[in-house]
Amino acid sequence: MQDQARRGDVKDISLADAGVRLIDWAGREMSVLRLIRERFAKERPLEGLRLAACLHVTTETANLALTLKDGGADLVVCASNPLSTQDEVAAALASVYDIPTFAIKGEDNETYYQHINSVLDTKPQVTLDDGADLVATLHTDRRDALDSVLGGTEETTTGVIRLRAMAQEGLLTYPIVAVNEADTKHMFDNRYGTGQSTLDGITRATNVLWAGRKVAVCGYGWCGRGIAQRARGMGSHVIVTEVDPVRALEAVMDGFTVMPSMEAASQAQVYITVTGGLKALGREHFEVMPDGIILGNSGHFNVEIDIPALEDLSVGSRELRPYVQEFTMRDGRRIYLLGDGRLINLAAAEGHPSSVMDMSFANQALSVEYLIGGKQKLEPGVYAVPRDLDMQIGSLKLTSMGIAIDTLSDEQSRYLAGWQEGT
Repeated sequence: MQDQARRGDVKDISLADAGVRLIDWAGREMSVLRLIRERFAKERPLEGLRLAACLHVTTETANLALTLKDGGADLVVCASNPLSTQDEVAAALASVYDIPTFAIKGEDNETYYQHINSVLDTKPQVTLDDGADLVATLHTDRRDALDSVLGGTEETTTGVIRLRAMAQEGLLTYPIVAVNEADTKHMFDNRYGTGQSTLDGITRATNVLWAGRKVAVCGYGWCGRGIAQRARGMGSHVIVTEVDPVRALEAVMDGFTVMPSMEAASQAQVYITVTGGLKALGREHFEVMPDGIILGNSGHFNVEIDIPALEDLSVGSRELRPYVQEFTMRDGRRIYLLGDGRLINLAAAEGHPSSVMDMSFANQALSVEYLIGGKQKLEPGVYAVPRDLDMQIGSLKLTSMGIAIDTLSDEQSRYLAGWQEGT
């Protein structure tokens, strides 16, 4: 029992060898993080620092965890979503790499929060969060662990929204770097990573043909852009729905059909939500949806699709395939919900490709180092990733791809920084 507590709580330790192989495979695509890990191993900038990471427990996250550990950190990990854990990876972290890990794919809500509390029992000095459940728990049920916290990072859009709301209400008690706001994160991870992995998850769950299919994408932020572009690339007829007029206009200029969500709901064959909001698809949408429509979500929480309303409107449901639940409406129509409305790219697939997560997790590692570097004391609030770190990561990624770019001459730099020269 003591050994199990030291390791954490995972599904099956015997899966560890498979996890090591998967972690190694992902690592070969994460060249930027590898460079940071090599430096961290030499300099040990995080020596003795207690870190708590509430992240998707995937092969890519494992490579981040190993980077932080090589930097000297005392790290504990839990899952940031009940369906996103790769059990082989959790087993490898816990038993091979000696990083206590609390994560089981398919864990219920009670276990999910037990795992978060287990991580907070270590009284972390820095938090790494994806969705802000760790931070929210710290500021509500676990205020006993707040005194030791120096700072934190946040990985995703939904989490940043929550943290800014906390800060605006004066409730956030320590500084947090919004990793999601870095250009080398949201312009690549959100757009290219979510775009590819969402279609991958839906394809694995359903085996649908995308060519010729009418696909509605709810939300045209960076994630929505990526999904819409990839669906069009697969031959789908793509509809975009939005509440932001500028984003809607951008979708029109990008060549997509834009219409209200109710109109889209009556036409779509696949409807994907990616808003970060509440009840993007609700009772009124379900009532007009055609027979056989497939619903998937790639927003962080499973509240974007109003599942209780869907259950209330149905006369029965059954699981047809893993992660595919069929709901039969009173008039005989069938609506298919994927992955319990949770992140379908992680529920039914493997999440983002490693090469794009390389930049996201490079931001995480360097942001932790920045937070505890002591160059300046940050007040409680939400902060952007320093621009020089963002540019450094972009430069390292280009170098790893064998791509060289130009640099400005001193004369060109002076011209761009000045105001005297005109026509």
